[in-house]
Amino acid sequence: MNSVVRFLLSGLAVLLTAYLLPGVHVENYGYALLVALLLSLANMFIKPILVILTIPVTILTFGLFLLVINVLIVLLVDAIVPSGFEVDGFWWGLAFSLILAIFNSLFADLTKRG
Repeated sequence: MNSVVRFLLSGLAVLLTAYLLPGVHVENYGYALLVALLLSLANMFIKPILVILTIPVTILTFGLFLLVINVLIVLLVDAIVPSGFEVDGFWWGLAFSLILAIFNSLFADLTKRG
């Protein structure tokens, strides 16, 4: 039950983040849930591979390249979702990933307390 609530809150976080950023567009809550699902799957399966392949660059940039990997994951989800989710560029993807991480952290803290 907790995972369902966390998934629904993650969709809400996607919707709120897109509402705050003019360069990110989400059509409705259904697309926000789809984006949340695809982001979690991409973070689970694709991101570890990218992190391992880019360890030298990540060390050289003191970990800042991990932000680039986050943006690449967001842009990949943008390419996969047909027409209900759109990110206007790299910098909007960076802002989206950072604000989404903040919202997800806040919502995860709320679900632990309740």
